[in-house]
Amino acid sequence: MLSVSDGFTFSNFLADALAIFLFVVWLWLFITVANDIFRRHDISGWGKAAWVIALIVFSYLAIFLYVITQGKGMAQRNADQARQARDELRQVVGFSAADEIAKLDALKASGSITAEEFSRLRARLVQ
Repeated sequence: MLSVSDGFTFSNFLADALAIFLFVVWLWLFITVANDIFRRHDISGWGKAAWVIALIVFSYLAIFLYVITQGKGMAQRNADQARQARDELRQVVGFSAADEIAKLDALKASGSITAEEFSRLRARLVQ
């Protein structure tokens, strides 16, 4: 056990740094899991309340259980949210896939990009 009377030692510094790191990781995981719970539409309010209570009472265990059991769904919901945000941004900015493909065609015609790069970038735009 570390004591204050030891003063500032390297082992005290490492213990404090580790404690701060673990707290930041826990906080990040807690916020990520809570965000995913409230973003879900496939569970009821009671299910959400049960997960939140479990997160508060059994912090680490509930976080790890949620990530293990719902990890695939979390990844899919994050990808869907990113896709939706990208589409909304494109609408606001006035992005048009057809305009971008025309620009890519011009780059290909000028020799700036190869046919392989053109097809790869075009496939990304069409998604």
